[in-house]
Amino acid sequence: MLRKLSACVREYKRPALLTLLFIIGEAVIEAIIPFLTARLVNEIKAGIEMSAVLRLGAVLVALAISSLACGGLAGFTSARAASGFAKNVRHDLFHRVQGFSFENIDHFSSSSLVTRMTTDVNNVQMAFMMLIRIAVRSPLMLIFSIIMAYVMGGALATSLVVIIPVLAFGFALIAKNAMPAFRAVFKKYDRLNESVEENVRAMRVVKGFSREEYEKSKFARASTDIRDDFTRAERIVACNMPLMQTCIYANMVFVLLVGSKLVITSHGTLIDVGQISAMITYGMQILMSLMMLSMIYVMLTMSAESAKRICEVLDEVPVLSSPETNAVAEVKDGSIDFENVSFKYSAAAEKYALSDVDLHIRSGMTVGILGGTGVGKSTLVQLIPRLYDATEGTVRVGGVDVRNYDLKTLRDAVAMVLQKNELFSGTIADNLRWGNPDATGDELAAACKLAQADEFIKLFPKGYDSLIEQGGTNVSGGQKQRLCIARALLKKPKILILDDSTSAVDTRTDALIREGFRSYIPETTKLIIAQRVASVKDADLILVMDGGHIAASGTHDELMTSSSIYRETYEQQTKGGEANAAS
Repeated sequence: MLRKLSACVREYKRPALLTLLFIIGEAVIEAIIPFLTARLVNEIKAGIEMSAVLRLGAVLVALAISSLACGGLAGFTSARAASGFAKNVRHDLFHRVQGFSFENIDHFSSSSLVTRMTTDVNNVQMAFMMLIRIAVRSPLMLIFSIIMAYVMGGALATSLVVIIPVLAFGFALIAKNAMPAFRAVFKKYDRLNESVEENVRAMRVVKGFSREEYEKSKFARASTDIRDDFTRAERIVACNMPLMQTCIYANMVFVLLVGSKLVITSHGTLIDVGQISAMITYGMQILMSLMMLSMIYVMLTMSAESAKRICEVLDEVPVLSSPETNAVAEVKDGSIDFENVSFKYSAAAEKYALSDVDLHIRSGMTVGILGGTGVGKSTLVQLIPRLYDATEGTVRVGGVDVRNYDLKTLRDAVAMVLQKNELFSGTIADNLRWGNPDATGDELAAACKLAQADEFIKLFPKGYDSLIEQGGTNVSGGQKQRLCIARALLKKPKILILDDSTSAVDTRTDALIREGFRSYIPETTKLIIAQRVASVKDADLILVMDGGHIAASGTHDELMTSSSIYRETYEQQTKGGEANAAS
């Protein structure tokens, strides 16, 4: 885990190393200053001349400035290194997620991935900064201060032999008890983000069912759980300060009482006022270093859980990938062949989503796919661009097994307008150019005319430069579908898949869109999943799916005589249309 994350430092190794050097310099200077201060106090007591006092004072001022400079520079370089490290971690996480197949993404919820790229990355960023600053400074200060305390105080430093183990044991006990609460928080962050994400995405549904109060209470429960865990952990960690203060004051009292007695009884021969002052300062430094080490331990333990969650994503191996050698780099045509294909979403699943599918589609054909909910229509078409791999059998595109294609080549040749249409923040033109980044304005307009979108786009104040809000919330469902169809048309694919993507448009517009397909992309293979028979009635081939297999196939006329499912569906829809016309 450490090796994987340390690789994210990359180009920020230099500021990280500079931070270590500056911190070492600061620690050394901080250890020297009390020694020189003690010497100055003793010499003033002995009646040193003012010129010598000024010289020693100037040295102390120079050391203080140097320490301040080292600390400031360390803060600058550590901030640069930690921020760069976090940027690289986010970069690697995002790039890894982009390579995931649907099966990989199914291992993580979307809210969990968001938490890992935000909260978890922030935690490891803070831990990295603490490692290169405080985790170096505190041990150095501890070692230097203990050495200097014995050099300056001799036997008087034995108080540290008692106090340090007590303090170390107390801090370890506090950290140990606080950790379970900190660890529990992360999964609850996932649930909190999930609640927010679902609520924002489904705002229309929430308001339509007047469930605002329910959503508020659900969010409040998730937020309260996090608060309770953090409160419990912070209460325990808050014991750090009184424990440290108790030990500091105990050491101070011991040094003052015993030191003062030694000064008086030995007349300054064993120890003097300057050494007592240095002992108090070194004692403070030692105890502060121990407290900071305990805080580092708490932070690192918290960050270890975040680092583990980040590495789970980085270690996730994409289920689908291009062949390592001899990947096919060109799709010859839009022909599609399913040979004895069966599919289930996981190896542990008992039921197959698709069973024994044999299907052969010539390039340029229009194929309609009908069937009830959950019969495998979407699953069937998702195997074509290799969003999933067939569990059994072979899927071929252009006569080549889809597993032999370079993934980008295959998916560039297939355009999908999914059942759940997605638009992105930006202008209408920006969204359309997802289909073709180099499309001209005339090409955008031509595709939109074919998708019956040009008319409503012109009604927007800025036309194609009008902004689409996040998720396309400022356009209707039908408008969103038509924009997504235009985006797919701009790709000029070998295969076009429409997954119930005209359900929100009227039958006339639907017919015009299909007519546009025939004129604009005649050589493209078109697969149309629809609920309306009218949307696929004129297709070259119609598939009727039931229970994960193809129950019937043929033209409209053939299915009217051979498939009871198709005939009943057609009659129900046409009778409904006749009844509406009569009324």
